[in-house]
Amino acid sequence: MATNVLISGGTGLVGQRLTDILLQKGYTVSYLTRNKKGFATFQKGNASIKLYAWNIKENFVEEEAIQKADYLVHLAGAGVADEKWTPLRKKEILESRTLSTQLLVDKINTIPNQIQAFVSASAIGYYGLDTGNTWQYENMESQAKDFLAEVVKAWEDAIFKTKEVRTVAIRIGVVLSKKGGALEKMAQPIRLYTGAALGSGLQYVSWIHIDDLCNIFIKALEDKQMSGIYNGVAPNPVTNEVLTKTIGKVLNRPILPVNVPAFALKLMLGEMAGIVLGGNRVSSEKIEKTGYSFKFKEINEAIKDLLA
Repeated sequence: MATNVLISGGTGLVGQRLTDILLQKGYTVSYLTRNKKGFATFQKGNASIKLYAWNIKENFVEEEAIQKADYLVHLAGAGVADEKWTPLRKKEILESRTLSTQLLVDKINTIPNQIQAFVSASAIGYYGLDTGNTWQYENMESQAKDFLAEVVKAWEDAIFKTKEVRTVAIRIGVVLSKKGGALEKMAQPIRLYTGAALGSGLQYVSWIHIDDLCNIFIKALEDKQMSGIYNGVAPNPVTNEVLTKTIGKVLNRPILPVNVPAFALKLMLGEMAGIVLGGNRVSSEKIEKTGYSFKFKEINEAIKDLLA
């Protein structure tokens, strides 16, 4: 029988691509979904994906989902940059991660199962909104007190409450994909000849091609030696200015010589502006030491693959 990977957040950007790669590799995939609407499965190409209901507020997961899973990948969480950070939205961002994780960990710990690994998303937001050009490693203790750092600390705290299952958290950087996300937002103004670097342009962006990220998740499932925290970033972070110019070059568009000023971004985005005005130079050394070999190490290769 094929090995079954149960995914929460399977319909998101990373979940969709991860599903495709898992199916290509011969895994079966099932999803946890909040709105099953009477459907037991849905078709993705030739594959049938089994749907299981879960409800975070009611502390409910269909038991069969846990019983039949060989691996559990947890990607669910409200989009950090999708809406303005009102107090209500902040609560949603935090609880969509912590409460969903607590629920899954509780079910793993109490329902008899054969789960070999629990692999959860986390985020490089752990290190703080702006850590300059100092390299950030997994074993560093974050001193950051900003909203996202506090979210990630609480999230990771919930992840590592599993009792008997090998557990891995991937601190995800800026995911580059052709199907939306950060790259689409950056490419849009550049296509319209209004592209410019943001703020100083010198802030580091720790990026990763979506295929590398998904393959790191799969390595975390398959490699029994892996446990604990790993950064999900490519080996060569670049500044915002370099990233902007690279996109411009691939799309054959000029980049405006004047950067978008920080105050304008703060007016537009409020507190959320910190995400684009700050930056982190995050190391991929630990995941590379497991034997993982990146397909996209350089930003120009990644952007060409996704936009050319």
